Amino acid sequence: MSEAPPFVVIGENIHCTRVALRKGSRIAERDGAEAILYESADGEARALPVTAEAKRTRDYEEGRVKHVQVAIETAMGTAAGDAAEGLGYIEALVRQQERAGAAFLDLNVDEIAPKLSVQTGAMAWLADTVQGMTALPLSIDSSSVDVIRAGLEAIAPARARPMLNSASLERLEALDLARLHDCRVVVTAAGEKGMPDGADERVVNASRMVEAALERGFATPDLYIDPLVFPISVDSRYGNHCLDAIRSLRARFGPEIHITGGMSNVSFGLPARKALNEIFVLLAVEAGADGGILDPVASPPGTILAIDRADPRYKLAEDVMLGRDEHCMAWIRAWRQERRKGR
Repeated sequence: MSEAPPFVVIGENIHCTRVALRKGSRIAERDGAEAILYESADGEARALPVTAEAKRTRDYEEGRVKHVQVAIETAMGTAAGDAAEGLGYIEALVRQQERAGAAFLDLNVDEIAPKLSVQTGAMAWLADTVQGMTALPLSIDSSSVDVIRAGLEAIAPARARPMLNSASLERLEALDLARLHDCRVVVTAAGEKGMPDGADERVVNASRMVEAALERGFATPDLYIDPLVFPISVDSRYGNHCLDAIRSLRARFGPEIHITGGMSNVSFGLPARKALNEIFVLLAVEAGADGGILDPVASPPGTILAIDRADPRYKLAEDVMLGRDEHCMAWIRAWRQERRKGR
């Protein structure tokens, strides 16, 4: 029996979207100020102060702190604070993902500011900074080709080959940018004018992207298909749409191509997201995926692939993912019961 291929983790922890709850264990008062607690790369207990800029945001008012954004802005010197502390926080994130087995470090700064010039400057700075902290290849991730270009241009030629995340039918020029910088590339199932509807449209769109990449000279193993994972809370069919697309794409393109995706998208709007994400990853691997854009620190792939299917929670989560739990109500009831029991 042949050994299963390794699960390729594109670590998503260095994103400006990441939040910590103000009432959670990661934020506390230190020296009279609110701070984000972390363990440095050397194992020292440290605290990154929440900046005045962060406190003026709606996220903060609603009880959330965008901790990666705080670290980047502090380290860059665009927010008042100790730049060395911001750098230490970023390096700690890098080391955590290294230890957890990430194959790539995905960088995304889209939410740092609405201005494109700020985004491109932040991405160039972040890519340059992180490449000096790790030997892992970087994945440059953005909704803007200009921001991706800024990140790729900051990566030294002698570095490990980076990844471009992502190219789609609505921005085919990203494939040319990936070729220019000798990148691996994530190609998505998005259409020219929007998101796909159902499994078949995902397969058609993704197949067109693969063919466009091959025509430009990409090697099949350098392609990572993202069939697009949508929140199951919005439509109970979304899980099956994605899983069916993965099966079809694996059958069509064989074992050399990679199939990945933003796995945590599936659980948006639902409680106990970690468990749902992990069950979806397991189902995606069974369907033919060999990787994911995920947090390997919170959900190590080895742990996911060893999940006990006899656990009642597995069946509940599987029912959600496969559309058998209408409106996810059984899952929500079970979560509420566990909360009442203090679990």
